[in-house]
Amino acid sequence: MGEPVQVAIGSLTLTDFRNYEQASVAFGARLVALVGDNGSGKTNLLEAVSLLTAGRGLRRAQLDDIRRQGAPAGWSVAARVEGVAGETRIGVGHAPGETGRRVRIDGTDARSSEQLLDYLRVLWLLPAMDGLFTGPAGDRRRFLDRLVLAIDPGHGRRVADLEKTLRSRNRLLEEGGSAAFLDAVEAQLAPLAVAVGFARRETVALLQARIRQQGDLGLPFPLAGVELAGEFERDCEGVAAYDIEDRYREQLAATRMRDRAAGRTLYGPHRSDLAVRHLAKDMPAALASTGEQKALLIGLVLAHAEVTSQTAGMTPVLLLDEVAAHLDPGRRRALFSRLSELGLQVLMTGTDSQLFVDLPEGSQILKVAQSTISSYMKD
Repeated sequence: MGEPVQVAIGSLTLTDFRNYEQASVAFGARLVALVGDNGSGKTNLLEAVSLLTAGRGLRRAQLDDIRRQGAPAGWSVAARVEGVAGETRIGVGHAPGETGRRVRIDGTDARSSEQLLDYLRVLWLLPAMDGLFTGPAGDRRRFLDRLVLAIDPGHGRRVADLEKTLRSRNRLLEEGGSAAFLDAVEAQLAPLAVAVGFARRETVALLQARIRQQGDLGLPFPLAGVELAGEFERDCEGVAAYDIEDRYREQLAATRMRDRAAGRTLYGPHRSDLAVRHLAKDMPAALASTGEQKALLIGLVLAHAEVTSQTAGMTPVLLLDEVAAHLDPGRRRALFSRLSELGLQVLMTGTDSQLFVDLPEGSQILKVAQSTISSYMKD
């Protein structure tokens, strides 16, 4: 496989987005730091970029909630992207009363946000993810599905279809639907469950291989052991896909009474977990210190960025919100150096420009204040 195409956002324009009535910014480097006080709109810029790809963005916000307070109409985000197709102009927006995002690519309406993945893959690491290892399994599933989506553009649709079909089965159970109807819904569920499960397993396997290679680099971030955990995963081990579909349908049929009593389906990939371990200490990541958990997460995101570059054939854009503030100077330098080596475009935020003094030459620092973005001027 050849070298991945380097992708970068050249410019970004916001209209009535969060705290921005109108804003435009040109990114002139691979590594870009956005510096400003809390509440100035730094994370809003990252959120705007995260909406230029498939999915619900880094805040998973309702589309109506994104519109600037008091704005008379909807919001929009537009960008000029350099990458696999040369220069491409992409944009997303939403108007009151609409049910979904409008997506445009080079001035033409796109059928769905999945088409954006042909031009841009976006990854992110946020302070809200600090509790990922200690929080509920659902948070780790969503995290994993974001990782899979960056590699497999069809994964988001499969997960959505799986969840929709599960709701149909749960409703039939609640309403006392006939066995024939349940058979039909469970026949629809089986291939979706297997496809979602296998896509997750493939991504985890790729991450495991990349993390092993990462260990030879001497990075000051502990290595994470990752694997899928759950009853469904145990049943899938070493079994052909068509046999898993049969077993899954048999299990669903056998547990209808239990699931009706529980009010939900208790077996399947929608119950899976991403188990993460601190390899050097051979313990669950949830038992590591807060600092170790942060470093584990950074190492995992770096490994995923490399996997995405190689499998997608294009480098992702990485969003790091307030990451530098939680690292000691040595780890900050190592992170900046590694990001530069990977050739990614990275947008980082921080409240203090001193956090970014070790950025490599040619990096860009922008000041964000009062809903405006400007080149940073030292005092």
